[in-house]
Amino acid sequence: MFNRRLYLVISEDACKGRDLVSVATAAVKGGVDVIQLREKHLDNPAFLERALRLKEALVPFRVPLVINDNLWVAQQCCATGIHVGNSDLPPLDIRAQWPSCGILGYSIEYEKQLCTADAAAADYLALSPVFATATKTDTVTEWKLEGIRKIRAMTDKPLVAIGAIHEGNAAGVIRAGADCLAIVSAICAAPDPEKAAAAIRLQIEKAL
Repeated sequence: MFNRRLYLVISEDACKGRDLVSVATAAVKGGVDVIQLREKHLDNPAFLERALRLKEALVPFRVPLVINDNLWVAQQCCATGIHVGNSDLPPLDIRAQWPSCGILGYSIEYEKQLCTADAAAADYLALSPVFATATKTDTVTEWKLEGIRKIRAMTDKPLVAIGAIHEGNAAGVIRAGADCLAIVSAICAAPDPEKAAAAIRLQIEKAL
């Protein structure tokens, strides 16, 4: 069962020149309890090398590593799981090719996806994006708080909210029905990732 609260989506680009593993470990110390490595522009060997380095750093913290949209890398580094969108390898195919997958996440970009077998096969559903963000340029639906409330009423699946979420709006997103917040810039680009993560985690706990 997916029961995480603060989800870091990290890439080297998002870290603004800082070491990715250092940013990730600082964020974990601040309260991040699951990390997704998202490297859309790396070839498989480079992606795998980065995944292995990050996974090793997370072992002492017992924080699971999820790989974005690369089944080969996820399997090769023995990641806990994988996250896919509606233009990636579908969750049903992931289940068939990787039966031991521990966490399978699926991005929901429009309402009718919710009623598909692929959504049913996922461990959590990510509403993407909740608010428009420069890190996602192919937005189908900007869910906003009303969208979270609507989807919450339609499913018992854990909901992960992503898209321009930060300390100032985190509590409202949780109160609208999200179970977990996925953060990119508000932690990765923060001057102090540990402090930024702790501030968001505090808002989550207050809203529960």
